[in-house]
Amino acid sequence: MSRAITVKVATPKVIKALETKLATLKADKENEASNEAKYQKAMEKWRKEISVFAVKNIAKAENFRTNYRSWNNQLNIDFDITVSELDMPKQPERDFPTIHDHTYREMVEEITNALSILRMTDEETVNASTMKQIARYL
Repeated sequence: MSRAITVKVATPKVIKALETKLATLKADKENEASNEAKYQKAMEKWRKEISVFAVKNIAKAENFRTNYRSWNNQLNIDFDITVSELDMPKQPERDFPTIHDHTYREMVEEITNALSILRMTDEETVNASTMKQIARYL
């Protein structure tokens, strides 16, 4: 059986933590476009590397599938190559947070509202119900 945690957190500490989170959130959103552009550039480089790798290893290919589209004169060739992960180029990964615009706006609004209310209070500590509402941002 779990017991409820009864801890009183000082209001100034909560305000400081929320301000820090809001600043981090805004900075991440500002940098998101440039980070995404770098990621897409890295992905394009990886696509070229993987296509060179596939052509170089076509002798190992199995399960050839072709599809000719006469309406635009394109031939699609699909095949499988069994390789170890060590052999092929490493695919880049997003190492930065991405937040959808509506989620970002919602989070900023909720943090801003919480900060406004906390700055107006005379209470020295934050009560449990308020902490429950803002804990997901800390």
